[in-house]
Amino acid sequence: MKIKFLGAARTVTGSCYIIQTDQTRFAIDCGMHQGPERIEARNRDVSPYDPAAIDFIIITHAHIDHSGLLPLIVKSGFRGPIYATEPTRELVKILLLDSAHVQQIDTTAKNRRLQRAGRPADQTPLYTSADAEAVFPLIKTRSYQEPFSPAPGVSARLIDAGHILGSAMVELFIEEKGITRKLVFSGDIGRPDQLLMKDPSLVSEADFLLMESTYGNRNHKGEKESLDELAEAITYSYQNGEKVIIPAFAVERTQEILYSLCLLLNSGRLPADMPVYLDSPLAIKATEIFRRYHAYLDAQTQELIKKGRDPLRLPNLKMSVSTEDSIRINETREPAIVISGSGMANAGRIRHHLRHNLWRQGAAIVFVGFQAEGTPGRKIVDGAKKIRIFNDSVAVAAKVFTINGFSAHAGRDQLLEWLENFQEGRRQVFLVHGEQSAQDHLAGLIRERFDLDVVSPEYLEEIVLGEAAEFEKARPAAAPADEPDQLLGELKAILDEADTSFKRLRALPATERAALARLLNAAARHLDEA
Repeated sequence: MKIKFLGAARTVTGSCYIIQTDQTRFAIDCGMHQGPERIEARNRDVSPYDPAAIDFIIITHAHIDHSGLLPLIVKSGFRGPIYATEPTRELVKILLLDSAHVQQIDTTAKNRRLQRAGRPADQTPLYTSADAEAVFPLIKTRSYQEPFSPAPGVSARLIDAGHILGSAMVELFIEEKGITRKLVFSGDIGRPDQLLMKDPSLVSEADFLLMESTYGNRNHKGEKESLDELAEAITYSYQNGEKVIIPAFAVERTQEILYSLCLLLNSGRLPADMPVYLDSPLAIKATEIFRRYHAYLDAQTQELIKKGRDPLRLPNLKMSVSTEDSIRINETREPAIVISGSGMANAGRIRHHLRHNLWRQGAAIVFVGFQAEGTPGRKIVDGAKKIRIFNDSVAVAAKVFTINGFSAHAGRDQLLEWLENFQEGRRQVFLVHGEQSAQDHLAGLIRERFDLDVVSPEYLEEIVLGEAAEFEKARPAAAPADEPDQLLGELKAILDEADTSFKRLRALPATERAALARLLNAAARHLDEA
């Protein structure tokens, strides 16, 4: 048996693990790569997946970094079943259709820019809405704790991961040559005691554990502290007559923020005359799915709903569905709270709200989720003085709040506490779904506390699992596009070409050289502001 790591390997996005046994070949998750251009370029090459040769797929939860490549994989030849919980199926439907819509809009805009520049308008989206719809008939739902056998020699069970609505950990029992080994894929492990969601399920044993490490090097703020900081951001902008802008993922994060605002309103810390705009058709649909599947939510939330006190409804909540609704928000000058997507500020309506408010002293920008490397959200969080939005250079003058206490991911100590529940015995830990710095830190703590062998696989790496907790690592035949040696080779080729170009430049008239210098200086300024 072997595992190939096609994503979330020393990165946070693109989760996909291909498992091959002597009888079947299947995938756990099929996520989209997000972040810098070199990472997103991985989405275009499906050859490592060999979609037609995948027998089935299990999806841990609906987030795009775990499900977003399904339409492309189906388009490229996959025809097997896709297993997920019922809420995950419903959320996947709206998320994939939204993803396709965004790609089609972005592709149209890129082609217009190419046409204006006199270049071929040849850009295509990863997939279309029709491709997304082709996924839905393949999804087969399974309940938590329900054993099922998706292929010969494989028994599986989904258990509650406590991350978002319908999220699951995957327990696999795989038999080869008379030997059964247990693999556990943690999916994204939820933060204990978070609003709405039940605590993550505990697992006591596994031969091989693939464990997420998103926040492996830091803890979250406490729930009370996070709520206080959100109240501080609201007070700051309200007193300054400005808006609070909250980039939020449509699924789970938006709903938790609505719940938190409900708590602040009840405690008198959200002004009754301050409107809350939910400016995301996707988040509005997701919120309705949360209400429909309230049996999956925690006991406290279910009790509130029974009493008619829905924590996802606010008296001052305004739903913004149409483009015209969204535009009107930025035409008003009243203090308001605007919740909009995307959560990393790299797509969707949030970019318009940032362009209108990021430069305003007195406004507040509140980040409540992980910001991947290379995204506008990450640049703002890391202290950028200016960022580019719709080709405009926008100053960062608003007050920036980063409240990781709202994260749906377990923090460092919570990950270690979850791992403590494993019994002594055969355990090999593979850290996935985390940046390398987070993985290195967490791996050291796991080795020190539990005396376990910990490995952080690389992108496209293949690992052969032997008997018991033994494995053999095998580097990919072709190095990933971001390997240092390949990058150095590409850099050398660029420098060689530049040397040739400089020789030609020296032969140009002085006026033409001066014009080129002005263009290069302008480009350098744009890079500084990006």
